[in-house]
Amino acid sequence: MSKLKLSCQEASHICDKNQYKEANFREKVILTIHLIYCRACRKYTSRNSKLSKLVSNPKVKTMDVSAKEKLNAAFQKELANHQ
Repeated sequence: MSKLKLSCQEASHICDKNQYKEANFREKVILTIHLIYCRACRKYTSRNSKLSKLVSNPKVKTMDVSAKEKLNAAFQKELANHQ
């Protein structure tokens, strides 16, 4: 039974490995058992999953060049007014 116990630090390490599909079956099983009784690690795992999804599929829209130039000109103008 002691082979199935994990510290939270070990669980977070396995969670990170699992995120990148590097955890083996045994590690996944003991992580799942740990997550049943550890609220903090469940929260960490949840946040880790959300972060992975955001990074893998970013929905970032960038400004076009003319909008950037307008914004920069307005910034420079305001900066000059406060000096």
